[in-house]
Amino acid sequence: MPAPTSLPPETGELSAEMLEYLSWLVVERGRSAKTIEAYRRDLRRYQAFLGDSPLWSVGETDLQAYVAHLRSTGLASSTVARALVPVRALHRYLAIEHGDPDPGASVEAPRVPKGLPKALTEEQVTSLLEAVEGDDIVARRDRAILELLYGTGLRISELTGLGLEDLDLHGGLLRAFGKGAKERIVPVGRLAEQAMRHWLDPDVRGEVLSRGKGDDDARRAVFLNQRGGRLTRQGAWGVVKKHGVTAGLSEVLSPHVLRHSCATHMLEHGADVRTVQELLGHASISTTQIYTRVSTSLLVDTYQRAHPRAGVQAS
Repeated sequence: MPAPTSLPPETGELSAEMLEYLSWLVVERGRSAKTIEAYRRDLRRYQAFLGDSPLWSVGETDLQAYVAHLRSTGLASSTVARALVPVRALHRYLAIEHGDPDPGASVEAPRVPKGLPKALTEEQVTSLLEAVEGDDIVARRDRAILELLYGTGLRISELTGLGLEDLDLHGGLLRAFGKGAKERIVPVGRLAEQAMRHWLDPDVRGEVLSRGKGDDDARRAVFLNQRGGRLTRQGAWGVVKKHGVTAGLSEVLSPHVLRHSCATHMLEHGADVRTVQELLGHASISTTQIYTRVSTSLLVDTYQRAHPRAGVQAS
């Protein structure tokens, strides 16, 4: 299978089987250029380790030796586990498509301790949202960005990828495209909706658009930079950090922390895990269940107040 033109240009160093696999990921699975580039780097490292050994000859002990090699370079367990993902997926693909042995079937990835998401408190979120002062064009846009990130749990790439056709503010909904271009419908809360309407006022948005080239992408983009073009991920990240500094949260704040905070606060206020899973666009509920660990103190406090024998003194 020839490599499509959307593949990264440096893939010539990879074996034919690896190129075929990357092409399959693009054509059949719709993987993004960013994902393909990351896989390419990991597969180049793997090929350098194998040397002249063909992929069909790789056995379980070879793969275990590769894991040991990665560890010996001082990589963290999380990095080793991530680097092993495309390697195991490659061998699984070759086993299905070409009947090669699958050495990764019995090789476990290094265990990675699960880190707790660092959610903001509700008071910190309030101080962040109140850090946006004024009612000028930039303030309206920034307020809408922060309200939407916290109010919906969107990823930063999902927020900057929003088009006007993805919004139904009258119905309090938006359409987000997550990882793997998976589409989901997300509710928009009242305060986020108000902030969005202030930003999307035709006069306000029209003034910003007039500063740019007026291309189709800018005309349909929900969020614009001050030059009238679509706001980038880096630009949105800068908005969050700017107001995080004002609110005294620069050391703990990022767009993903707002996503963590959205999930954590919903669970603390009684939302079930599957609802939060759907809201965040998690493929596996086990990903969402990480957030339930954040609220252990709330669980203990609620138990102490609610259970009839929790606070009873022994006689």
